[in-house]
Amino acid sequence: MNRRDFTARAAGTGLGLGLGLIGTAAQAQGAQPVEGKDFVRLSSPAPTSSNGKIEVVEFFWYGCPHCNAFEPALDAWARKLPADVAFRRVPVSFAAMHETHAKVFYALEALGQVEAQHRKVFAAIHVQHKRLDKEADIVDFMVQNGVDGAKFAEAFKSFGVATKVRQGKQLSEAYKIDGVPSIGVAGRWYTAPSMAGSPERALAVADALIQRARKPA
Repeated sequence: MNRRDFTARAAGTGLGLGLGLIGTAAQAQGAQPVEGKDFVRLSSPAPTSSNGKIEVVEFFWYGCPHCNAFEPALDAWARKLPADVAFRRVPVSFAAMHETHAKVFYALEALGQVEAQHRKVFAAIHVQHKRLDKEADIVDFMVQNGVDGAKFAEAFKSFGVATKVRQGKQLSEAYKIDGVPSIGVAGRWYTAPSMAGSPERALAVADALIQRARKPA
């Protein structure tokens, strides 16, 4: 599913499918990843901002059910990454709805609430079937979950959050991300469950790419 199809479906349904957990049968976890099949090498490196560490970026959208399904395995994997790897999440902004959810993430980040609220936002949309596409509804949800509503609303509309959204969009474009979830590594490669065949295989491919990033270019 390319970006145009992804955006059109998201606009039409409010949830979208993304390029997530719809790959073919999972490949053997120990197999060496194949360029062009399990991952893509960027023709021009994407910018990184990890102060000498190997940067790993998950591109996601709160409205994507595949991102929701991927989150538990990804979170467990990210918590075990070695000290020379810097992991971060970047919400995509393919369309206005994606941008609204990107502002949710960055507002939570500004308030130091990602750890407490990130999975709750996914659950609200995919389990409780809340749309969370209007500011008032989003603020109400945050208040119900212990976040200061006034501070969240201020962050949501802040210049800093708008800047983060713009930077995230630029990074997803530099990585040539057309769907989510996807994982970028070291500004040089990206993989995804839909490419690798399963969430577990995608993480194994990411591990292999991290190993490659440690070697001289």
